[in-house]
Amino acid sequence: MNITELKPAELWKHFYSLTQIPRPSKKEEQVIKFMKDFGEGLGLETVVDEVGNVIIKKPATAGYENRKGVVLQGHLDMVPQKNSDKDHDFEKDPIEAYVDGEWVTANGTTLGADNGMGVAASMAVLASKDIKHGPIECLFTIDEETGMTGAFGLKPGMLDGDILMNLDSEDEGELYVGCAGGTNANMQFSYKEEAVPAGHVALKLSVTGLKGGHSGVDIALYRGNSNKLLNRSLWYGLRNHGMRISSIDGGSLRNAIPRESTAVVTVPADEKATVLEWVTRLEDIFKAEYGSVEPELSFKAEEVDLPATVIDEETALAVVKGVYAVPNGVIRMSTDMEGLVETSTNLAVVKSNDGLVEVLCLLRSSVDTAMDDLKNQFLAVFEPLKAQVVFEGEYPGWKPDMDSPILKTMQEIYNNKYGKIPEIKAIHAGLECGLLGGVYPNWDMISFGPTIRFPHSPDEKVNIGTVQKFWDFLVETLENVPEK
Repeated sequence: MNITELKPAELWKHFYSLTQIPRPSKKEEQVIKFMKDFGEGLGLETVVDEVGNVIIKKPATAGYENRKGVVLQGHLDMVPQKNSDKDHDFEKDPIEAYVDGEWVTANGTTLGADNGMGVAASMAVLASKDIKHGPIECLFTIDEETGMTGAFGLKPGMLDGDILMNLDSEDEGELYVGCAGGTNANMQFSYKEEAVPAGHVALKLSVTGLKGGHSGVDIALYRGNSNKLLNRSLWYGLRNHGMRISSIDGGSLRNAIPRESTAVVTVPADEKATVLEWVTRLEDIFKAEYGSVEPELSFKAEEVDLPATVIDEETALAVVKGVYAVPNGVIRMSTDMEGLVETSTNLAVVKSNDGLVEVLCLLRSSVDTAMDDLKNQFLAVFEPLKAQVVFEGEYPGWKPDMDSPILKTMQEIYNNKYGKIPEIKAIHAGLECGLLGGVYPNWDMISFGPTIRFPHSPDEKVNIGTVQKFWDFLVETLENVPEK
């Protein structure tokens, strides 16, 4: 079955059209033009602001002019992740989406349901001639996944609405009223290139097969971090087997748990057999530690041609010490909301190139003082190792408002429609609501969406049945938005 044959057809046809438009983060030119053409093609007021956000406004249907204005919001970009054996160019190729039982997924790549589902739902509302609603403004932001550039760049006065409906959460039947804040931690080591020691042979060490996932949504699943696992092998190799590091390449995106990491190393020829045996033993250890959580985990070594140079020994050891010691994963669970991660880090990228080793992490917390404490831990680890440490791109969290009028309205609608009250939650991932609410402090904000699993990984999938429920709930909510 083609996804355009799924119900609700009006939403799925727009989602399909998005899968055909390349839109990786920071490369959204094509989808910005697509959305501008879409809005103008409907004869609606359409604006592209100075950073690339697209705003499309639709007047109220007859008789609904006195309703509060609603801003439907989603982000245009998607996370470009693929399996290592998949030939796909995210800047040129369409996503190969297909139906797999009760789910829609993609062939070897991320699907882009995050946040294509929210964007498609907004497009369907804009195009509809049947839905009853008050004034609608659709805000399509850019670059949410790698810096929230669109939300940071949004100016006051562009929008007139009273209610923000963020369509970027991933569990149907749940209403989100808060999220964590975050900041980027960037560590840099400068290194000198040295000649490969005489009598050395070269090996490529590879950690592959991990599930990865969203560093906010999936961090509490305690999946393997390929950078951490690879670094364990480098630690033992440097200290015990005369190993030298030529290059490191681990992870790719700050908000994705790293799935694959490699390093080209050299070892004395007479240590080669010992190192290969130890790699096999370490793979068994990794598999025993992660068990059913990472069933496809693989750690291998293969002999390769000698590289031209290696990283100087002092810097290589400093990098390995830093990566070993830096906090990673869940730091603390919330004591206010059961099951919610309060503070976490993701050791996302470790990469050497042109005289620099970069270590890139994403820190998240819903408690400002806990974020400050975590940043100090990073300084305590990396400053003594002579790394340059920079924190940037900090964005605020979104504090829950349990007296929100739209929350109460949507709880009642969902209960009447489905016979149960939706769960009220906060999310550890960074939604744009914190930033947007800072620009428009009058907004009454809420976030909801269909059920999406494994975002930010090639296993990403969206549940078909929940898309219908999400759409029906959205339509009924728009018809019952309170009066001004």
